[in-house]
This record gives sequence, C-alpha cells and structure tokens, in this order.
Amino acid sequence: MRFLVLTLFPDAFRDHLEYSMLALAVQRDLVSIDVTNIRDYSHDPHHTADDYQFGGGHGMVMKPEPVFKATEAALAGYSKAERKDIPIILFTPQGEMLTQQVVEELAQKPAIAMICAHYAGIDNRVPDFLATREISLGDFVLTGGELPAMALIDAVSRLVPGVIGSPENVAEDSISSGLLQHPLYTRPAEFNGMEAPDILLSGHHSNIEKWRRQQSLQRTLERRPDMLSTADLSPEDLRYLGTLGYQQPENPE
Repeated sequence: MRFLVLTLFPDAFRDHLEYSMLALAVQRDLVSIDVTNIRDYSHDPHHTADDYQFGGGHGMVMKPEPVFKATEAALAGYSKAERKDIPIILFTPQGEMLTQQVVEELAQKPAIAMICAHYAGIDNRVPDFLATREISLGDFVLTGGELPAMALIDAVSRLVPGVIGSPENVAEDSISSGLLQHPLYTRPAEFNGMEAPDILLSGHHSNIEKWRRQQSLQRTLERRPDMLSTADLSPEDLRYLGTLGYQQPENPE
C-alpha cells in the first residue's frame, strides 16, 4: 500500500513514522508513505500557500495552484489509467465519516492520496475538481488535516497483510468483528486487590470463548446498540441479548 500525503507541514509525520509500528512496516516495504510539501509548488519567494478570501471573511484560505501542482507531482509515477483507481482524499468536517467500512474499502486501493488542509479552509476548486472523496474524523474541527491523515494511514495499514503479526487480531478487533471487543486481561492475575475473571484462568477454552462472546454482546448493547442491527447474530446470541433486555427490531414488510 502506498500513501501519498500532501501537506504544508511535512515534519509533522516524522515522529509518527520513526517510532510507531508503521516504521517497521515501511522498513519491510509493506507500506510506503511519500510526503510532499505543498509549499514547494508555490512560485513566490516566500512559498505562500494561502491568501485572503474573496468577498471578505475571517481567516486565510489555501490557494488552489500549489495544491493541484503538488498532487500532480505526487501522482506523476502513475499512468492515467492507474490514477482512476487512486482516491484523492480531502480531510474536512464536511466529509463523510471515517468508519471501518470506509477503511476496508480504501485498503483495497493500490495507493491513496491525501490532501491536508489548513487555515480557514481550502479553495473550493480543490474539492470540486481535484479531490475525489471528502472524509471527516467526526463532528469536531482540527487545526489541520495531518492528524486525520495519520489516523487513516494507521487504520488502513493494519489491514495490509504482514503489518500486524496475527491476522486474527485484526479480524477480532472492535468494530471489525461487528461487535465491540470483549475485556482483555494479562498477568498478574491479581493486582492491588483487582482480580482477573476466574474463567479466563480455567483453561476451559469453549467456556472462555462463550464468556468472551457474551461480554462483547453486552458491551455492544450498553455502548453501541446501533451496531447490533448489522451484526451477524446467532440464535444463541439473540437469546443471551434477550436476557439483557434487548428486543430485536422487526423487519419492515
């Protein structure tokens, strides 16, 4: 998987790429992360990448020219046909929410280009004529698109074979499995009077799996009941949820 990042602040990615699990993935050529400085594609002596808003208003706006040129440079190694399968993502609070489903869809692409906006926003010709997808981390505003880009790189990279040691870890994650993850415990079995559940120490694997499944169901019901409507639930799951007060929605006629 290749990530192409367009940013005004390339150094923001340095620590994340040197000290995280992604660093090892890059060293092993499982993923590559190419960071392009948008300022390098402005043509004035000060490398200006923003300007005042037409019509007045508070805050500066990122100029379209350096963004278009930086993106073209980042994609220069791809043919016109190959580019059709490479999403160009603009991070904005106005975009669709980043979900695991979106992450899994993007993980199937050969590369992902990401534009990190700043200031009051970006010239609207970028989302209208350059970006092919707009994505938001949630209903809040950040100072720039670098953190969303790092989050997307991290989430997608976890799905690249070999990045995570055990594929089962990915399949059993919260959200990926369709339910929230069950509680996790490790040694010591007792810590400051707080004990791990006896069943996890029993060695009875079928009972342990049943307990974990029930804990996932209970957590999902308590914290994200909306997920139950799309989760793959067995009759046994539904019976257990029923003991917790869950009522399965009726299918519309």
